[in-house]
Amino acid sequence: MIINDIRPIKKALKKRKRVGRGPGSGWGKTAGRGHNGQKSRSGYSRRFGFEGGQMPLVRRVPKRGFTNALFKKEFQIVNLKDLAKVGKEEITIDAMKIAGLIKSDKKPTKVLGVGEVDKAYTVYAHKFSESAKKKIEDAGGKAIILEFK
Repeated sequence: MIINDIRPIKKALKKRKRVGRGPGSGWGKTAGRGHNGQKSRSGYSRRFGFEGGQMPLVRRVPKRGFTNALFKKEFQIVNLKDLAKVGKEEITIDAMKIAGLIKSDKKPTKVLGVGEVDKAYTVYAHKFSESAKKKIEDAGGKAIILEFK
């Protein structure tokens, strides 16, 4: 193979549409912009959400409720059925991260009771659901709650 034999794959190079180049091109005269009006002029740009002077939808719909976004805590979820993937009797936050059950050790972790526990685990997490705590303790393990900074 020689360098001057190399070609791009088919459809890799697409010619740009050259508008306003006469009637024979198919994009002549109005150049795909329709007829007169604000949108046919150069320099036109519409503000996001603008509805032509009509009261915008965002302002027409009543406001409801409250979102506590500033102090919201998002928990990383771990199910009981996934705890066996860690492969240890003592399951810490670091062990869950290494096993790929959680992405970050900076966010709080909650263990949910989906699935069954096959042996006694000592599980460290920031929160447990009632069913998860019961299943862990019924299997002879411990559910230890960690403080989150």
